[in-house]
Amino acid sequence: MLTIGDKLPEFSVVAAKPGFNMPEENGESAFETITQDSFEGKWKVIFFYPKDFTFVCPTEIVEFAKLNDEFADRDAVVLGGSTDNEFVKLAWRREHPDLNGLNQYSFADTSGQLVDGLGVRDKEESVALRATFIVDPHNVIQHVSVNALNVGRNPNEIVRILDGLQTDELCPCNRPLGGDTL
Repeated sequence: MLTIGDKLPEFSVVAAKPGFNMPEENGESAFETITQDSFEGKWKVIFFYPKDFTFVCPTEIVEFAKLNDEFADRDAVVLGGSTDNEFVKLAWRREHPDLNGLNQYSFADTSGQLVDGLGVRDKEESVALRATFIVDPHNVIQHVSVNALNVGRNPNEIVRILDGLQTDELCPCNRPLGGDTL
């Protein structure tokens, strides 16, 4: 697994864009190809979940979406995805009321290029682990966390860590957003 200080590997995935539920809306495609060079100058929060149309995964996606403004205020784009394809992402948005019109990118890593490049594929289930990476504007990984498949993560903690990383200072344990540094 790649870790802090490693560069984000080269990758290319197709993502369902924020706000889209259908493959095309108002003459515009719902899909966008995302690479390591997308979102120049921005921080990236990349989170993986095992499968679409499951039970724990939408709880995480919804919580990340609720914090979208917090991430945007910190010049970060949030990219959530699995190895399921981009059409499944849109179908899930249409079928799950809490994902309808999702305000974040949902990427499809169908080839496993990013999952395997980062080293976060579950060996038994062959799906993405619940991994989260915070990547700085220079594509250097600054934070990694990985949960077992059955345990959801805390997106509020990801905002707190991003906030601390962006201070470029020493941050004490449990430092609140915008709190004092050492």
